Amino acid sequence: MISNIPIEKILFLDIETVPQAEKWEDLDETTQKLWDKKTATQRKEDISAADFYEQRGGIMAEFGKIICISVGMLSSKTGKLKIHSFYGHDERKILEDFSEMFTSPKLNAVLLCGHNGKEFDFPFIARRMLVHMIPPPKPFQLFGKKPWEVPHLDTMELWKFGDWKSFASLELLAHLFNIPTPKDDIDGSMVASIYYIDRDLERIKVYCEKDVLTLCNVFRKMRQEDLLQREI
Repeated sequence: MISNIPIEKILFLDIETVPQAEKWEDLDETTQKLWDKKTATQRKEDISAADFYEQRGGIMAEFGKIICISVGMLSSKTGKLKIHSFYGHDERKILEDFSEMFTSPKLNAVLLCGHNGKEFDFPFIARRMLVHMIPPPKPFQLFGKKPWEVPHLDTMELWKFGDWKSFASLELLAHLFNIPTPKDDIDGSMVASIYYIDRDLERIKVYCEKDVLTLCNVFRKMRQEDLLQREI
């Protein structure tokens, strides 16, 4: 039962990603060919590899990069959610700083929680760490673990109750549980253009932090608990 999990041991997490290059033309020829090959069966016949890269390049770890990781944990002092973000243009620096956080014995033993985190956020972080020769922290090391030993929680998986055909967005669950929407300014489809065209990284960071607060409160509602406020 998720109600038995000490919430102070959970690290709520969300990431924002973008394609590694702003434009298709900025990619080297080998990367273009590999993208074309990898996505050939995913694209509709009338969608070119170049157009598909603009649409989907940011969600594949081999062709995207992380520009923000926001994390939240319950503060024992205030009883509110304490949120911190690692963000910038240098992905290696983001991942190094994020990894450094896990040198704390407390954080090395946390449960990670995300919305679709098992399919996206957690593996994306681990894969990009390997690209940058950064050892993934203990909560990301899954080799040899039995399913019940994996320290990952996923609100989308919890909502499915075993129904693997179902997909429910964080925004939809927030609406169902009467939680303020995190999409009151932007949504995920706008992140790449806000990053590359508007150059507004701060706006993306704020959006990512809203997702973390919403994620936490969706988890709280699944446990029939009151909403948490963010520590300012």
